[in-house]
Amino acid sequence: MRGVRAAASVLGVAFAAGAASVAAGRLASDVALKAPPGEPLPTEPRLTVHSTAAGRIALTRAFASQRPGTYGLTGNGSHAVVGDVLSGAPHAPDAVVRRLERVSRGTLEPGDKVRLTPGLHVGDPRTALGLDHDDVEIPGELGTLPAWFVPAARDTWVIAVHGLGATREHTLNVIECLHRQHFPVLAPAYRGDPGAPRSPDGLNHLGETEWRDVDAALRYAVRYGAERVVLHGWSTGATMALRAATHSALRGRVSGLVLDSPVLDWTATLRALATARRTPGALLPLAVRAAQGRTGLRAAPAGDDLAPSGLRVPALLFHGPDDTVAPWEPSRRLAALRPDRVTLRTVRHAPHGAMWNADPRAYEESLRRFLTPLG
Repeated sequence: MRGVRAAASVLGVAFAAGAASVAAGRLASDVALKAPPGEPLPTEPRLTVHSTAAGRIALTRAFASQRPGTYGLTGNGSHAVVGDVLSGAPHAPDAVVRRLERVSRGTLEPGDKVRLTPGLHVGDPRTALGLDHDDVEIPGELGTLPAWFVPAARDTWVIAVHGLGATREHTLNVIECLHRQHFPVLAPAYRGDPGAPRSPDGLNHLGETEWRDVDAALRYAVRYGAERVVLHGWSTGATMALRAATHSALRGRVSGLVLDSPVLDWTATLRALATARRTPGALLPLAVRAAQGRTGLRAAPAGDDLAPSGLRVPALLFHGPDDTVAPWEPSRRLAALRPDRVTLRTVRHAPHGAMWNADPRAYEESLRRFLTPLG
């Protein structure tokens, strides 16, 4: 009897340990499947504001705070825009001084905790950029999707689709550039965004199902006058654009793709986000399996099953080796598989979704050259 009890005790402990591991894997998968729109991804470190002065801000010295380029800076209720590092400015040894372009919301005080983000703007095209726009409603698979429409003269529209940890405000980074080139822009929200319906399970599917909302935006654009459409997506928005361009019944109207930091291997992205939340390495496979069980996601990278035969339009791909959320290698592989269709612009020293931020002028010139023959 004593041996039976001991065996039962061992089995009970093993069962409890196994259940705890499964629960931990499920919790770890939440970092990607429940990524809140508009909140910085956990891969971006928290920085401390050391001081502010006219046109300057001193931040914690870290790899992130020394990146070249222009970024949003978000904290507890605050939003600002910072430019390049001011190398000649006096500062403490543990600080970095950057140009403070503007404070868009709230205030910045010494001691505040902030993160750099790709999003420079808050508001909508009118309040942020001074551009007239219409607030429109797109009939989607799960319900009505709010969208901004910025009119212009061309009959080729650009549909701009944000990605993980962002909202439509991220698309404002390039809307002004697109408007200068006379491209109408449609920037939709999609399932899970503020004002849009939730997925039935309440989870992000990393583009696997959300692409149908891009398909709905494509149908809307064609219905209201677009002869051709360029899909411009960031992160999982780029994955959605790629899927729409290969799976949509209206894919013949898609004349080009702009893919910024595309998530082409969702398992690597999930692992990266879970690792950033300090998930032990032993639990990462459980997190992947939990994500598959909860969403039905396939393990094969999206680029492998879509691009070689399905990609029929030119694609401009912005990505670089410093993206710790969506690995660069699948993008390089995609460009190598389809050199007839894909042009890869390598951007260094840029985090996920921030290829424009690292060098806006170079990004916009590449975008202009790519779009000119398509419009």
